[in-house]
Amino acid sequence: MPRIRLILTATAAIAAMMFTSTVVGPAWAVPDYPSAEEVAAAKKKVSEKRAMIARLEKYLADLSVESDALATTALIKAEAYNQAQDSVDLMNTRVNSLQTQVDAANAQADQALEQLGQLAAQMYRNGSAGNSLNLFLNADKADDLLYQLGASEKIAQQSDQLYQRSIEKQRYAQALADELSAAKEELAAKAKIAQDAYAEAQAAANTLQAKVDENKALNRTFYAQLASLRNTSADLERRRAQGLADERAQANGTADTTAPELYDVGDANADKVEVMFNFAKAQLGEPYVLGGIGPNVWDCSGITKASYAAAGIYIGTHSATNQFRTMAAAKKLIPLNQLQPGDLMWYTKEPGNFDGDKYHIVIFYGNGMMLEAPRPGREVRIVPIRWGEMFKYGGRPSAP
Repeated sequence: MPRIRLILTATAAIAAMMFTSTVVGPAWAVPDYPSAEEVAAAKKKVSEKRAMIARLEKYLADLSVESDALATTALIKAEAYNQAQDSVDLMNTRVNSLQTQVDAANAQADQALEQLGQLAAQMYRNGSAGNSLNLFLNADKADDLLYQLGASEKIAQQSDQLYQRSIEKQRYAQALADELSAAKEELAAKAKIAQDAYAEAQAAANTLQAKVDENKALNRTFYAQLASLRNTSADLERRRAQGLADERAQANGTADTTAPELYDVGDANADKVEVMFNFAKAQLGEPYVLGGIGPNVWDCSGITKASYAAAGIYIGTHSATNQFRTMAAAKKLIPLNQLQPGDLMWYTKEPGNFDGDKYHIVIFYGNGMMLEAPRPGREVRIVPIRWGEMFKYGGRPSAP
């Protein structure tokens, strides 16, 4: 189940599931929001007006927290799928390699048998007709027949060597064939795991999308009511609410920016970082899709991998965790207080586990901003950094 075939040929179907399917999901508590009459009445008294605004802003904040929690779950399951698919890709490579070896071994075994046949023909021409023909037609009895030919000792020795070589080649080919069969079984098992992981990740994405859709309807009401109370516009209230949500995300938890330096990592290569960002920014506004790695749909590790590939830099497989481990193996991790534009940053539920899973990856853009393919229902974007659950080390792919 190669990743590209699974994802890119199914993009339309996936998008349809995410955005148009009827999703039977959990029933969330609908806020007991004020009616239009209550809002109109509250406008007449300053104290009631302030209380009403606070009430509406809390509703908006609560809805945001709920969807953020679902988004984290969706990202964790998406990373589990990406890791499972990585295992499939590696096993598929091994199966293909074994198949090549089996084909070559079979060809060598056939060649050895052909040489035995040629020797039998030579013996026939030299007068050992009956036994030579018997040898040619009954290769499995060659060990006995070769010594019944009555040929010269030199030819007998040569015959025995050819026979032994033929047996060895056949045994080697059979051993490889057995190994190939076992590898194919393992590949099928890993493919099943990846399919199950994909189904779980897609279900989480659908649940999140259902919540996002529900929140949109409620938010429209709240924005309109806040606009009425403040004598502003609904769009202004929407942007204000998003700004407050970004502030909460930045303040929600603090990343460890005092981690010790692990390696002497050089500065980022400005030219390669520029190429990388040119590619990444060209994808702004394109949708997040589970397992997406282009050309116009992305997930978090898909956009990072493709962007750095555009600059000629390999950062690992299509997995946030693998990309972290690739940077660690290359000794290109830096503390967060040393971040430079273009560096990678990871989110984790296991801050104390250095090699633990990383469920999300972003690119440090500079000036407190980051570029990411965020989650189902959102598009590739540049936003303020969210420090909650940020791992204490970033990665610098372009360092020498």
